[in-house]
Order: sequence, then structure tokens, then C-alpha cells
Amino acid sequence: MPSVPSSATILVRRSPSSPTRGILQAGPLRLPAALGRSGIGTGKREGDGVTPLGTMALLSAWRRPGRMPGLRSGLPLRLARDCDGWCDAPDHPAYNRPVRLPHPASAETMRRSDRLYDFVVVLDWNLRRRARGRGSAIFLHIAKEGYQPTAGCVALSPADMRRLAPFLKRGTRLRVLG
Repeated sequence: MPSVPSSATILVRRSPSSPTRGILQAGPLRLPAALGRSGIGTGKREGDGVTPLGTMALLSAWRRPGRMPGLRSGLPLRLARDCDGWCDAPDHPAYNRPVRLPHPASAETMRRSDRLYDFVVVLDWNLRRRARGRGSAIFLHIAKEGYQPTAGCVALSPADMRRLAPFLKRGTRLRVLG
């Protein structure tokens, strides 16, 4: 298993070929990534499609039961249940927090029917120091076929997520560069 110091930083740079594609660097790995439909930027707002520029701690991970078996990381892991969601309603007190579904405000399910959240890492974007409307559910997750743009997250192929997983530990940060 690859080893990196506990204070390691995973870097994400924009690909020279597209503003919605990136290159993720962790130790010796260089992996293609999907970025937000509006590219990388500052001034992140809810729903703008921007992948936020900055450094975010890796806080925890979710995995969908029965998907990506054997995937291991050093992050606290939670198995996604049908009732698990994430609130993306800026005016709700649970904004940018995990919630129980059904939820009275807008919330996405953590147990998606597609593969995007088969394994998902919660990044500390607008989470510990939350501001309404500044963006929610900024995750590192599985990419759509062909690395189609995300809603603001960073996404990898399932095979590359497996390769990256051993680098995902407490104290690791993801740094998105412009």
C-alpha cells in the first residue's frame, strides 16, 4: 500500500485541454479527473457549477453497500443507507449537512442509483465554517463516463479511485489550483 505523510496534500490542477477536466496528483499518481461544469474558480455559490479554488481537508467517506468491495482508505467510513441525504437548501438550518431522508428541504441522496456515490469523500468546503449559499456537497467522488463535468466536485474513474484510496487518510488535504 502506498504511503504518504499524514499531512500530505493531494493536488488538483486544471488540464490544459479543458476547463472541466483536471489532473489529480497524489504521491506518484497522476490521475485524470472531472471538474465542475464552470471550471475552477473563486467566489463559489450554490448551484454555480464551480469547483472551488482552495485547500480542503478530507473529513470522511461514504460507500454504497455492495459497490466497490474491498476499497480501503484511512478515513472514517459510513455505509450509505436509503435514508441518508445531504441538504443543499441554503435557507435551511441543515444546509450543507448530512440529513435523514425524506427531508423537508432540498436534499440529495447519498445512495444514488448511478455509480457516482459508490465511494464519496466529504471535503471541508463550507462545512466546518458554513455560510449559507456558499456551496454544498463538494465531494471527491466517482466520475461519469467520459469524465463529464460535475456540479462542482472533483471526480475520478472507479479504477483510479481504487488507486487513490490508500492515500486518503486523516490529515490529508485536497488542494485545487487555478
